[in-house]
Amino acid sequence: MNKAVLTCQGIDKSYQEAGQPIHILKSIDLTVASGERLAIVGSSGSGKSTLLNILGGLDKPDAGEVQVAGQSLYGVNERQRSSLRNHQLGFVYQFHHLLHEFSALENVAMPLLIAGEASGRAAERAVELLERVGLQHRLRHKPAQLSGGERQRVAIARALVNEPACVLMDEPTGNLDRHTAEDVQNYLNELNATLDTAFVIVTHDMQLAGQMERALELVDGVLSECRTA
Repeated sequence: MNKAVLTCQGIDKSYQEAGQPIHILKSIDLTVASGERLAIVGSSGSGKSTLLNILGGLDKPDAGEVQVAGQSLYGVNERQRSSLRNHQLGFVYQFHHLLHEFSALENVAMPLLIAGEASGRAAERAVELLERVGLQHRLRHKPAQLSGGERQRVAIARALVNEPACVLMDEPTGNLDRHTAEDVQNYLNELNATLDTAFVIVTHDMQLAGQMERALELVDGVLSECRTA
């Protein structure tokens, strides 16, 4: 069995609304194995994005523990947590969040440069990933010169450039038309087949969820197995 790269135990999260607590997540337990493709589905407002943010170290839980590559995500200070995120996690969102003033190549290389990698090696790795997502002819183009699907493929390449243990994706095809979404799905499947990186994908798209190895559904704050077929 592949080793666990991301785990959480007993995750609780609530918010105050009109002075009353609203329980979003209730005692969530989850284990993600190396190279696994996992979908998390649920209705709008069910807490999927909140759970993803907690798994990614972006939003602290009220209770519970998250471990990434065997290291506690919330038992460390913010500097250590940022370092762990940068080295072990990648992020892809519905909207690409690329830096508009930089080219596709520069956007993808940025996480490596931030981590202290030499510029030549960072560029080499960025080119390799952009080629893997079919954008070898778009290296010098800025986001405004790319289509929606191309921008999302740049974001996927950027998420993978540090060779993270796990990539967390929040509606990665939610802003794309069906044909473009299918292209992005195919690239995700191809990358997963050749890399040892786990993918955790929050999505409303049951077709995308059905392509994952496992799907879980978040209902009333509880995570359980989901049938996608």
